[in-house]
Amino acid sequence: MSLNISGTITEIPKDIEKPVSPLEDVIRPITKVERVLYPISAVVGQEKMLRALILNTINPSIGGVLIRGQKGTAKSTAVRGIAEILPEIEIVEGCKFNCDPADPENLCWECMGKRSKGTLRILKRQMKVVDLPVGATEDRVVGSLDIEKAVRQGVQAFDPGILAQANRGILYVDEINLLDDFVVDALLDAAAMGVNTVEREGVSVSHPANFIIVGSMNPEEGELRPQLLDRIALQVEVTGIYDVEQRIEIVERRNRFNEDPKMFMREFESEQEKLRSKILKAMQLLPKVTTTRDNLRTIAEICIVFNVDGHRADIMIERTARTNAAYEGRERITNDDIIEAAEMVLPHRMRKRPFEEEEFSADQLRAVVEGNL
Repeated sequence: MSLNISGTITEIPKDIEKPVSPLEDVIRPITKVERVLYPISAVVGQEKMLRALILNTINPSIGGVLIRGQKGTAKSTAVRGIAEILPEIEIVEGCKFNCDPADPENLCWECMGKRSKGTLRILKRQMKVVDLPVGATEDRVVGSLDIEKAVRQGVQAFDPGILAQANRGILYVDEINLLDDFVVDALLDAAAMGVNTVEREGVSVSHPANFIIVGSMNPEEGELRPQLLDRIALQVEVTGIYDVEQRIEIVERRNRFNEDPKMFMREFESEQEKLRSKILKAMQLLPKVTTTRDNLRTIAEICIVFNVDGHRADIMIERTARTNAAYEGRERITNDDIIEAAEMVLPHRMRKRPFEEEEFSADQLRAVVEGNL
């Protein structure tokens, strides 16, 4: 007899050929439980949040999204669900950095060695969502470098961190407003450059770090510094839904999912496939979408009227509008694309004038675009 972690008594299987220690019996998994995630197409409401996530997956160069809202508004459900409908990616087998075998110029040092020896093997897998815990240290995020080993072994002394795991995936930072500022700075630097660099006492190690950053926060627990807010491309607000029928639908769907997750997934299989197909078509169409000089003039006028700092907002609106056009199946940007983009780019970038409590206005935005202001 042995005592397992739940405190119940179980018989040791008779077909075990060698003795098993009590510790091994405790930690040895008996069966592998398949995790079924709630399908993103089953999320009720929250269209703006879903649109922001989808646009970033179509075009990761947009620069991420910050989701602000209270707990229990499907933030983490949507983030984890989006990865389920994205196409599989090719990676190098055994690579700590999820290197892309089709991009030889950006392979890590280990994959370069395998490529030169002809031992590089390719695998396919689902895109990952990597969580960054609130208490993560800088070394845990960017990786650590043992200086003494580095002198003797070079790059082999580098221990990869969370940014290495997130390469070519989604980095989800829940409660991003509670992270230390230097950690947020490090991950935003990597997200902007596509490379993570660790430097210690004159020794430097770099590796690819291309990921979609998704932050979520409850504003009641504190705000991000304006400098950090400006570096996350899009921001959306999520709130509880106040439509009675939709709230009922949320409870009914969650109950069906809890009772039989696989059956629930089959129920939304066609919706998942439609969304997957639409995203893939948008990825293929995106390089063909054009921006006219009139589009750029409209974007510039918006940013001037809404009193934003710098020119990052102009760039983000154009990039997001172009991606939205691709998602809608068009090769030209329309004013509706610009409005859709500006509603997610502007609110957290508006510069407050002294003694004014100026708020973002969707009506004012449409008036600017339509030439009525």
